[in-house]
Amino acid sequence: MGVFMFVCKSSDGLWSAKQYKGDIEESDESSFGLQRKLVKEAISRDSGEMTSSFLKVNPHSARFSVASGGAPKSTGGLAAVEAPAAEEKKEEKEESDDDLGE
Repeated sequence: MGVFMFVCKSSDGLWSAKQYKGDIEESDESSFGLQRKLVKEAISRDSGEMTSSFLKVNPHSARFSVASGGAPKSTGGLAAVEAPAAEEKKEEKEESDDDLGE
């Protein structure tokens, strides 16, 4: 699992980022564009599912992190609970059709 941390600053309408303890540097006119570039750079250096976090410290600076790998996304068991409920409803419908006396 790789973690890429960046210090981001805005000056004269341009956002720039420098990797904390690394050599990645990027810039863009918007913070969103900068984030996209940084994620692409992280993907080129590491593999796996990526998650990112952008935290504005003040209007002109932010912290951005990109992490790869980790545990797969969890559904919280909700899908497993919903599946049997759907089957029960189907069975109830079939029983009610039989009660029509056909």
